[in-house]
Amino acid sequence: MPKLTVTVITRNEAAHIAAALESVAFADEILVVDSESTDDTVAIAQRFTDRVLVRPWPGYVVQKNFAAEQASHDWILSLDADERVSTPLSDEIRDLLRGAPDVSGYRLPRVTFHLGRWLRSTDWYPDYQLRLYDRRRARWVGGHVHESVTADAPVRKLRGELLHYAYRDIAHHLQTIDRYTTLAAHEMHESGRRAGWLDVVVRPRLAFFRNYVLRGGFRDGMAGLIVSTMNAQYVGLKFAKLWELCSHSTSTPRAPGVGDRIRSS
Repeated sequence: MPKLTVTVITRNEAAHIAAALESVAFADEILVVDSESTDDTVAIAQRFTDRVLVRPWPGYVVQKNFAAEQASHDWILSLDADERVSTPLSDEIRDLLRGAPDVSGYRLPRVTFHLGRWLRSTDWYPDYQLRLYDRRRARWVGGHVHESVTADAPVRKLRGELLHYAYRDIAHHLQTIDRYTTLAAHEMHESGRRAGWLDVVVRPRLAFFRNYVLRGGFRDGMAGLIVSTMNAQYVGLKFAKLWELCSHSTSTPRAPGVGDRIRSS
């Protein structure tokens, strides 16, 4: 029966870390890798595990692979501080690990709480994340904006949901969009991508139609309309900033801070 280590990377997550770690109390081991927090993150984490490591921030991919390497067990569940494992998901994970999994990992459907409700529509759902994996056959990869697990063997999907508390409010959502569209534009620029007026004008409208109509944002009322609009805004700003980079700017983006997240379209 494989044993499970839950890994969490943190920096200044005192508001979130207790609830995140409470949700994975079923794990055989909890490992927290903190990036020199200046709040009570470390002290709070130490109430749940004696495996709390502190080291400078090297970037998402490096930090998450480091956490997996320090784990005592090969099966890893990587959790962000603003996420919680639902009871159905924890039951499902325990059931599958009672056997001998014949895959390298599992994708978990992630649902986001925002604007007072769980949003099971738009590009946000089901936001499948490969988070449960065998570190011998999978590892983290990525660039400026989005890191993910890549596996060298088949993966499967689970049904239990990973609960995501991504944004405090619309202002926080807008701040994250601004930060991550800058990083996304730089990443595209470095890969040789260019932007024209069709990207800035047409792509956001297509993104809104996809989010609100094709992916059911209308079912979530005003919240669905707002999220569909902001997802479209993300697309427009990303390409507008890419155009600006190509035309005027050669500056280097600031590295993202721990806990910042946004979806691309």
